[in-house]
Amino acid sequence: MFQKEVKGMVDVIILNGGSSSGKTTIAKCLQNSLPTSWLRFSIDDLIDAMPDAMMEADSGITFGDDGSVSPGTEFRTLESAWMHGIGEMIRRGARVIIDDVFISGVDSCNRWKAALEGLQVLWVGVFCDPIVASVRERERADRVAGMAVSQATSVHVGIHYNIKVDTTKTSPEECARIIWQKITP
Repeated sequence: MFQKEVKGMVDVIILNGGSSSGKTTIAKCLQNSLPTSWLRFSIDDLIDAMPDAMMEADSGITFGDDGSVSPGTEFRTLESAWMHGIGEMIRRGARVIIDDVFISGVDSCNRWKAALEGLQVLWVGVFCDPIVASVRERERADRVAGMAVSQATSVHVGIHYNIKVDTTKTSPEECARIIWQKITP
């Protein structure tokens, strides 16, 4: 299931990569360099918007001491509403950059495809060496140790992208430039 080639105007850019891979920084660089206005949303925005009780419930989302992430049924319901809401914003004229972590791989991708049906999506894989991502993770106060290593490759399994960038040795600005070149005629 290869992503179709993007033709014409892109409505939405989805950046998928593991924790601490550089997605948010790339998204901000893109947002600030694109010639038109783009909104930016992250899976972290959704998690931050949830009540604290959902961080402790099996039906919510839990983070293991080993860096694992377990989304439950209530989380998935709210995630679906969030995804479809973003899709509706795009249909009403907003352009959006999404920063996500496809914890459930192809299933995560398919949930976005359903929410964004009929829209032009640029699927971007954001890769980073697990050791480099782990160092970045340790430098941040808001991450569970082990997330970067556990997600670095698993979130990409079975996903086919229009473009891939690797932040191991490439700056966020250069990655944004590579993506920008893909969407401008």
